[in-house]
Amino acid sequence: MESPADEVAIGCDAFRIYRSGKMDRLHRPARVPAGHDPATGVASKDVVIDASTGLSVRLFLPSRGGSPSGKLPILVFFHGGAFLIESAVSPLYHGYAASLAAAAGVLAVSVEYRLALEHPVPAAYDDAWTALLWAASARDEWIAQHGDAARLFLAGDSAGGNMVHNVLVRLTSFSDPAAPRIEGAILLHPWFGGNALVEGEDATRAKEMARMWEFACPGAAGGADDPRMNPMAPGAPALESLPCDRMLVCAGEKDWAAARDRAYYAAVAASAWPGRTAWLESEGQGHVFFLEKPECAKARELMDRVVTFVHES
Repeated sequence: MESPADEVAIGCDAFRIYRSGKMDRLHRPARVPAGHDPATGVASKDVVIDASTGLSVRLFLPSRGGSPSGKLPILVFFHGGAFLIESAVSPLYHGYAASLAAAAGVLAVSVEYRLALEHPVPAAYDDAWTALLWAASARDEWIAQHGDAARLFLAGDSAGGNMVHNVLVRLTSFSDPAAPRIEGAILLHPWFGGNALVEGEDATRAKEMARMWEFACPGAAGGADDPRMNPMAPGAPALESLPCDRMLVCAGEKDWAAARDRAYYAAVAASAWPGRTAWLESEGQGHVFFLEKPECAKARELMDRVVTFVHES
């Protein structure tokens, strides 16, 4: 007879999580080798940042220059997957990062961070932070030769969008005078939550996502009201202190995360934050649709908006 600990708490096509905390990975994405991408003309390579943790990044270098000096903005990207699945080198995210580097003319640094449940949150946040400092240091020859460390961007989708916010929060308390300056933050369908529903949020889906967060981050204070998941929770760091000049928040009209994304954008815009905010909602589209349907009209519209955002002055 199956014990309660062996019961499936959360299940989907990609994984099963049991009440005991065990996780079965049902889909392990293929690994796309680094090199030349014939579809975009982008070159890529992998760099190990921390051998002790296994943290690495995949760099994407487009064939065309950025500024008149030829230096490219540096965009540090965090992939999605609920902190549990996916990879910077999977077909899905390799393809997206290569397309983004080509379209926006950026040197993209896609982070292969540690995944829960084997490495519970905050491991992913720690890896994201380490990767940002590494990219800003320009120790890598590609970044030193082609990157403009004065033009740093953060971007991520779903859990990666959540990571963008939390890296910015961590940067507020970083007292080093050489702290990286973030020009822009791009949150693509970010995953946020909370114990109390916001307007338009589906109660069943919100409960499911809250449980997923608690498995990914078993030390979460207050469950989904942990400030890392709910930036508007009581006691959360002030949004007005976010250290970037500009922010773009994107959602899909039919995305389960859309209500929270709207609430986050509205809270940042209504705060005393001195930066410029922008919002894009993709009509009729679901969560991270642009990954599965990169050639559809709405995905191209979203990519165009990201490109415009990067090159706004």
